[in-house]
Amino acid sequence: QVQLEESGGELVQTGDSLRLSCELSGRTFIDVSMGWFRQAPGKEREFVASIAWTGATTYYADSVKGRFSISRDNKKNMVYLQMNSLKPEDTAVYYCAGSPQTAQGLSRGNVDFWGRGTQVTVSS
Repeated sequence: QVQLEESGGELVQTGDSLRLSCELSGRTFIDVSMGWFRQAPGKEREFVASIAWTGATTYYADSVKGRFSISRDNKKNMVYLQMNSLKPEDTAVYYCAGSPQTAQGLSRGNVDFWGRGTQVTVSS
């Protein structure tokens, strides 16, 4: 019903910036909060950022506050994650996520829709 597709992941160096994109498609009559999660090898999938239907409210993991910024363009059915001052610890597969519930709920792992992920690698 709701499909998500990420893009933009690539190999970068420490301190670089990168923007990930997520395109929403499929028919739905429910407004969705959107977010990003990531999973590194040997690690649990963790929350990164989320944004409300209107874009007025955002949430961030402590590890990315001040460095990452989530935004959305509902006219284009797009969600973005701007990542600045990247660190090797940011290396992971990044997943776009959606939920008909709140952005706060999404930040707590309440996810209904997942993208297939895009690889971000930050070299030392």
